[in-house]
Parts: sequence; C-alpha cells; structure tokens
Amino acid sequence: MPLSSPSFLKLLLFRRISSFSSPSTTFELFGQGSVYATSRRRTSSTSSSPSSSLFGPSFYTFPRYRSMDLPALTEDPSSWKGSSVLSVNQITPSGLELLFTVAQEMRTLVRTKGGDSRLQHKLVSTIFYEASTRTACSFQAAMMRLGGKHIHVDGAHGNTSAAKKGETLEDTIMCLECYTDVTVLRHPVQGSVGRVMEVATKPILNAGDGVGEHPTQALLDVFTIYDELKLSAGPKALVVVLLGDLKHGRTVHSLAKLLAVAPIWKDKLVLRYCAPRGLEMPAYIMDFVNHVPNVQQETCASLSEACANADVMYVTRVQKERFATDAEYEQVKGSYVVNNETLGLCKKDMIVLHPLPRVDEIATEVDADPRAAYFRQMENGMFVRMAILALVLGKREPWTEN
Repeated sequence: MPLSSPSFLKLLLFRRISSFSSPSTTFELFGQGSVYATSRRRTSSTSSSPSSSLFGPSFYTFPRYRSMDLPALTEDPSSWKGSSVLSVNQITPSGLELLFTVAQEMRTLVRTKGGDSRLQHKLVSTIFYEASTRTACSFQAAMMRLGGKHIHVDGAHGNTSAAKKGETLEDTIMCLECYTDVTVLRHPVQGSVGRVMEVATKPILNAGDGVGEHPTQALLDVFTIYDELKLSAGPKALVVVLLGDLKHGRTVHSLAKLLAVAPIWKDKLVLRYCAPRGLEMPAYIMDFVNHVPNVQQETCASLSEACANADVMYVTRVQKERFATDAEYEQVKGSYVVNNETLGLCKKDMIVLHPLPRVDEIATEVDADPRAAYFRQMENGMFVRMAILALVLGKREPWTEN
C-alpha cells in the first residue's frame, strides 16, 4: 500500500487513535456536559491530561472532565473479549472488518438455523433510563438467538425502586453485575457510561448516553451502508447526507466519526449536513472529522441540495424530548419531510436510512420504494449486536452449515 494513499493515511490515523489503549496514554472519550461521580471502588487518576491531542489542539473543544484508558478493538478477537464498547473511537478499521464478518455469519446462522447455543448460561442486563424499543429489543433478541437470557430494567422516569430510593447509578450497576455477564446501559446524561466504568468489572455496552454517542447504532448503520451499496471493493467516493436534528442526535454523532475512518470508501468521503437552524452538527464532531484526510464536510439548507449525488440519506427526527418547551419544538418540527417527490430528486441506486422511530420526517409512501432501507437496517441491528455480544463474551465461533 503506497504510504501516501488515502487508505494508508486512514490506517495510520486509526493506529494513532488506537494508541490510547496504552497505560501511558489517556484519551478524552465524552463530550460537553459529561458528568462523573467520585468512585467508591477505584481511585481515579489525578494526572493532568496533555494540553494537546494526537491531532494537535484538543481532540474536542470542551473542558476535560476525565481521561480514560479503553482498549482498541481490532481484528484480534481477544481484543474484544471482556471489553466494554463505549465509543466508536475504539473501533479500528480491522476491528470493523472483523465485526462485519461476524455479523454476516450471524445473519446466515439466523436465516438457516434460527440461532445456536454459544451463549447458553450467559445473561445480559439491559438497563434503560430512557425509553427504548429497538435497541433494547434487538439486544434481548440477539442474546436469545445465541442461547442466552436477559434481565431488563426499565429505569425511564425513575420507574425503578432503586431510583425512587435514591440509589446511585454506580450501585445499581454493581448490583446487576452480581447477576449477569454483560450490561447494556442507556442513560439521559452524557458521560454516564464514564461514571459506570469507574466501578464496572464486567463489559458495559453503551446504548446511548444523552446527546453523546450511540456506538452500536453507528456500527449497524455502517454495516447497512456497506451491505446495501455492495461496498466490499470500496467506491472511489461516497456521499452521505445527514438530515434532521444533528445537534441532539447521538446516532449521527457516532455515525459521522465512524464513517470518516471506516474502510468502506477509497478516494473521498463527503458528509453533507442538512439541519434546521439551531440544530446543526456540533463543532466538536466536525473538528474530529476535519482531521481525517480526504473527508469533505458540507452544509446545506434545502432537500434539493441534499439530494444531489447522494448515495445515502440518513434521516433523523427532531427530538422533542431534548427541547425545554413545546413551543421551541414546534418551531422546527417538520422542517424536512422526505417523500416520493424527494426521492424523485435522488439517484436510483441510493438508500434512505433512519434510526427510528420516525414521526413525520419520512412519509409512509416512501416505505414501498426499494431505496427505503430503514427496516432492513433494523434487522441488521440484531445481527450486529449478536456479533458484539459473541465477541465481548469470547464466543466468536465461525459458523458453518455442518
């Protein structure tokens, strides 16, 4: 591979990112508004973080709340075993290829046999302090397809007795670890998974921390793009539109970062941001992407501009629950609606994705168009999460028909 090639530069970039797994290297994981509690089990490092990151000035543009060492997840299955998955920043290009290979194996397994028993006697706890349908159910289905079982805790609106009695998040996680082998956590506060990592002794899978990240969603999104567009050879250029609430949408935060360094494009990646005023992509995400060679970031205001030459249109809803008042929400609700007229402006071989649920940003008439890939995207979520659970629990067993 030529040392000046984009592929080499992306690999070098990821190797530099991956160096945070070294005990002597710290890495800023969480975004603005992250909060941490003092650990009662572990003593936090008091060493100050470096004034500059691997990319020059601060990796992000907000104050440092905590530095953490997290393992890089590579093509070696042992790097995944026992590891937490908290951020897309952990995933190397070779690790992504391994995950996709295992996800494809899981799809074949489900479609031919329904599943297997490799995770028999294993338990996952899914604890969600925000409501969830797809993420919670797909993790539970993934565990059951592989012979395991699950415990679900609905912590939304303080529904648990633990929350009502004032128990800390850390204590709740430590209790669940007494029963289960891996924990899937969703929490409304950005950086909450960092608090948990101060006390966790078993793998934690980040299912969304406020407006921060949603790494497993980004992994299934990139897998879907790779699979739908037949990108095994890698296109010369890939144009991805991110449309909707880009400020509050943790899915697009993780997706933009992962796409920038994913080995599914060759010469150029265009990330085109289209959002209502005030809901633009955060600067710290754009700063991260800006350090990746051959990635072009664009902004546009109209659907017609967004559609031009797009290979992927990734639509997100305006998140009502993130607004202080209903009046603020109503001002931007319905800013963009993708319908058949919109698709008439798009390429015949592009795809439309959405993390769901949708409200009114994609008309139901679009569902009949073969370019509507969002329900196939949801199915892929189970396969990718099956792969993650198998790898994290050390049960990656390549499946064959015999």
